[in-house]
Amino acid sequence: MEMTSPPVRPAGRWLVTTMALAQLGLFLALAAPLFVGLAIKAQDVAPGHEVAALGLVSTAGAVAAFVANPVFGRISDRTTGRFGRRRPWLVAGAVGLAVCLLVIATTQSLAVLVAAWFVGQVSANAALAAHVATVADQVPTFQRGKVAGLLGVVQNCAILGAAYAGKYFSGQLLMLFLVPGLVAVGLMLLYAVVLPDRPLLRRPPGRGGLRTLLQTFWVNPRRYPDFALVWASRFLLVTAAYLFTTFRLLYLQHQFSLSVGRATAVMATGVLVYTITLVVAAQSTGLLSDRLQRRKVFVFTATLIFGLGLALLSQADTVGMFYLAEIVCGLGYGVYMGVDLALVIDVLPDPDDAAKDLGVFNIANAAPQSIAPAVGAVLVGVGGGHSYGLLLGTAAVVCVAGALAIVPVKKVR
Repeated sequence: MEMTSPPVRPAGRWLVTTMALAQLGLFLALAAPLFVGLAIKAQDVAPGHEVAALGLVSTAGAVAAFVANPVFGRISDRTTGRFGRRRPWLVAGAVGLAVCLLVIATTQSLAVLVAAWFVGQVSANAALAAHVATVADQVPTFQRGKVAGLLGVVQNCAILGAAYAGKYFSGQLLMLFLVPGLVAVGLMLLYAVVLPDRPLLRRPPGRGGLRTLLQTFWVNPRRYPDFALVWASRFLLVTAAYLFTTFRLLYLQHQFSLSVGRATAVMATGVLVYTITLVVAAQSTGLLSDRLQRRKVFVFTATLIFGLGLALLSQADTVGMFYLAEIVCGLGYGVYMGVDLALVIDVLPDPDDAAKDLGVFNIANAAPQSIAPAVGAVLVGVGGGHSYGLLLGTAAVVCVAGALAIVPVKKVR
């Protein structure tokens, strides 16, 4: 098998632009259901039981992401053929997600909703595993902070777009789900055309069997302690984030006694101020991190700031305080997104298994999505229901633990 050499030349502007656009499309198609559509759909198919229904659907999707990302990462690393290692999975994953979103938009069955979101997450994570690996494939170390910051910005711009889609299409579920799916397919196709995806000439040797399958989900923390610590920090931060974002729309409805329409409008404005803050913070931090060649201090500080924002949310008693807390959260997450992907790629164990190892790392993204909805539903239900202060206070504590996990990392400053 030919060894993969780290890139030494800067990635071209057109490649980086289409990479970012593909990220935008994929996360728009994921964010529209995650942060708006599924909450509305849960109220539609399970009225009176929407919290439990949303927790069930979100957990099923997160389990799918947990399994699919490292599995398709390994498959992508070993894909041969003239279309390259990453390109087939970029396209197939985006198309599969779009089809599942159409099913979600039209179903009136909770069981079908759960199944469609499960398959949709499998498809999305096939594309996501390949897409993240292209950063390691195409972007040299000295450019990764800048590119990571840009990808963090577009990811959160997708969340902003999803929030406004919810505002304008809350009564038109077909449009709310289908339009983001079609955008994802179009932008992913564009990236697939531009991507200089080098095909493997032959499949890497492997023994196969159960042991190889289990190794797909594993990177030895004793051999690679820095990777394990960065994984733990991401896991804790994402857990804290999803404890809130899964229930954000319901939080606004219950905490401030808002209708669905008014709550989606308030959420859209909150995500707008959050995203503006994040864009400035992420781009500034990514450039500064590349210049200083430091990552840890930014991740540590960012996680603490995000925890402070969650604490403010737990005390919010007006919509204005909600907006202020969103600004603080945006600052923290912006600093984090500006350097986190660069930090992760810098501590990858093996460049020839980049997609697989990034898939293992993505378990730190996916596992909290299965844990947080279930834990969050329990926390919200304490004392008869609507205990959002307890939910957010717990999330803030988890966030601080995530900041502390990054301190012992040695390989990266």
